[in-house]
Amino acid sequence: MAEEIKETQAPAAENTAAPAARGERPARGFGGKKRFESRRKVCKVCAEKMDNVDYKNFQFVKSFTMESGKILSRRITGTCAKHQRQITKAIKRDRNLAILPYSLPKK
Repeated sequence: MAEEIKETQAPAAENTAAPAARGERPARGFGGKKRFESRRKVCKVCAEKMDNVDYKNFQFVKSFTMESGKILSRRITGTCAKHQRQITKAIKRDRNLAILPYSLPKK
């Protein structure tokens, strides 16, 4: 039995040594370095369990705008589509009522 085991192991060792003898490199996956995976963004409105975004809560609504006054996109904030529409509507309403500025004056 020991002879049978040695015989079965010998050909396997020859097969693994053959590519190295030819000068071939071992197979690699594409990409090389491992990419950084960012954490999935969660909708702030859903997390706080708010039914609707209220324009009167201007501190919350203001957090979805840039310093220049532009509305931040879903890709950046991580809000869901339903709440992004509500936030956009609230920001526009706040701008119209002069609660939020349309833009900051240039220096």
